Amino acid sequence: MDAVMFPGQGSQKPGMGSPWAVTPSWSVINTVSEILKTDVAGLLLDADAPTLQTTQNAQVAAFALGLVLLDAAAAAGLRWDAAAGHSLGEYTALVAAGVLSIEDATQLVGERAKAMQRAADADPGTMRAVIGLDIDAVEECCEAADGSAWVANDNAPGQVVVAGTHDGVATATAAAKDRGAKVLELSVGGAFHSPLMRPAQEDLDLALGKAPFADARVPVVANVDAQAHLAHQEWRPLLSAQLCSRVRWRESVLRLADLGVSRVIELGPGGVLSGMVKRIAPDLQRVAVGTPAELDDANR
Repeated sequence: MDAVMFPGQGSQKPGMGSPWAVTPSWSVINTVSEILKTDVAGLLLDADAPTLQTTQNAQVAAFALGLVLLDAAAAAGLRWDAAAGHSLGEYTALVAAGVLSIEDATQLVGERAKAMQRAADADPGTMRAVIGLDIDAVEECCEAADGSAWVANDNAPGQVVVAGTHDGVATATAAAKDRGAKVLELSVGGAFHSPLMRPAQEDLDLALGKAPFADARVPVVANVDAQAHLAHQEWRPLLSAQLCSRVRWRESVLRLADLGVSRVIELGPGGVLSGMVKRIAPDLQRVAVGTPAELDDANR
């Protein structure tokens, strides 16, 4: 069994759309641009790193490129039996599973990006990666911040992301360093997957209430509970909760393996998720597709 997976915000980099700009699948960018009234091609081809770091631009760019790769993979004859996406990538996974159309997913991502940008501007926060401690130890470090830092991403064994206020994250990560952890700064514009995103959740709920969802053609493993979902009515509450809940990526990959998945195909630049999978479930075959040439290799 094969599963497709999609990275989220943080995967973006200047010029990341260049390998795909001459492919037929680039036409998807026109669709996304028209819906969002945004120069998405400019974000993917010409934008510099500071421009791509802003929450709204980062989410639109990462999502749009994921749609291009998804379209190219389907056109190349790739088929999959399950899907998952990391944070924002979950929306692309829902398109891959037939739960959302490209148009409806684009509308939702646009609303999500704007809502998260507003929330981040109103209540600034940050995120840092803690390397070398397990999830329980990082949770204990967050307790030192007195309710201003939380586990945001349980990415892989020994790789956990903390989100919260600037002071809270500083306190939590200082406690982690005292335990021997390495701490990495992340280029993000807010404290995602934490209670600081509560205002964004309220705004997103309005858009989710209007969006049509379909039953999935293949199971999608959700960030919030690391369970496989097929029924359309489950996705509104899951996507709503995702904004303020931790991304259970480690558990999600293990769930894919439990479903019988033997190969994961990452559609997005950088291969970050594939690196996580190697640490979580080393027996799973991993294919990272970030360029047309890599897609050709994946389809052999």
